[in-house]
Amino acid sequence: MKKWSMFGVLLLLAGNVLAQAKFDAWHEFAKTKFEPKYNEKLGEYIFFPNFPAELKALAGKEITVEGFYVPFAPEDSQYIILSKYPQSQCFFCGGGGPESVIEVNFTKSPSRFKVDDVITVKGKLVLNPDDMDHVNFILKEAAVVSK
Repeated sequence: MKKWSMFGVLLLLAGNVLAQAKFDAWHEFAKTKFEPKYNEKLGEYIFFPNFPAELKALAGKEITVEGFYVPFAPEDSQYIILSKYPQSQCFFCGGGGPESVIEVNFTKSPSRFKVDDVITVKGKLVLNPDDMDHVNFILKEAAVVSK
């Protein structure tokens, strides 16, 4: 009986460790709060991110992100945009917020992707608080893990 109890405890602990090991980038990005600030150059209010401390701690570290390919980057570029949602629901076309997209900059030219391909990439996380030419979350030195 004691053997079975110990076996059960070990199974529970192993399951708990595995559950904690899975990193969900979109969940972490969603913790970002956005504050409207007036932009003189554009003459309108723009939402600027206020990144939480736990996300700031990930800056510069390698993370893995799985998302939908959305074709908003020039075809001959070294980067793509991934979204938490398919194109019809993404930040640019649907109801997703700025926390639901990431710019992925590859070290090598990426293969061609089709709209809404589900792609997993890994790279170093960069947080972008104010450069209007890029989204708020960027993956540098990225590589495709799976397509």
